[in-house]
Amino acid sequence: MSDQFELQAEVREDMGKGASRRLRRLADQVPAIIYGGKKDPQPLTLVRKDLEKALENEAFYSHVLSIKIGKTKEKAILKDLQRHPARDSVMHADFMRVDDKVAIKVHVPIHFMNEETSIGVKTEGGIVQHQTTDIEILCLPADIPEYIEVDMAEVATGQIIHLSDVILPEKVTSVALALGEDHDLAIASIIAPRGVSEEEEEEAAAAAAAAEGADGEEGSAEEGDSEE
Repeated sequence: MSDQFELQAEVREDMGKGASRRLRRLADQVPAIIYGGKKDPQPLTLVRKDLEKALENEAFYSHVLSIKIGKTKEKAILKDLQRHPARDSVMHADFMRVDDKVAIKVHVPIHFMNEETSIGVKTEGGIVQHQTTDIEILCLPADIPEYIEVDMAEVATGQIIHLSDVILPEKVTSVALALGEDHDLAIASIIAPRGVSEEEEEEAAAAAAAAEGADGEEGSAEEGDSEE
């Protein structure tokens, strides 16, 4: 995965909660930290508008980033993001250094495909429920996918898609599944509309089948009459 995102950062000298508040309020900057690898953690500051613009791109959350600190560049991934509970503005960002030769754990977003045309929704009138919107994976930095597709086309009402049903790219493994079958978590499902019971669904299906059979018999009778 190439360095699509580059952030300009400065070393943060003034520490503490008061200093962080001043950064956010007066300088319109965001306090951050980069850690990991063989180097010590380094407090940083980022220009708020640059960070928030980058965050508008979904790929930023699972991409290998280039953090430019002075004349040096460090490869890292976004590990944590703290937002204001009311204003949703970014309060702090954590970045973890990465090594091209060392596998890392990262959360990758899920793209659910063919939901509206799935059997459970289009044919049976069901409702899609997402149990999670991302998957934690383990792989080398160069193999991190921007997203993982989950195809809902053949999913019927009452069916559940689990982690083990998801097709991951080569060289990518699920962190949860590596812990055993007990961690085969649900990803998504299609449920019946509220107020519709299983018996009602079966009755509706039987009525539809009977109607189709009746139409077929009428068609045969009409053909017989026309032959006379």
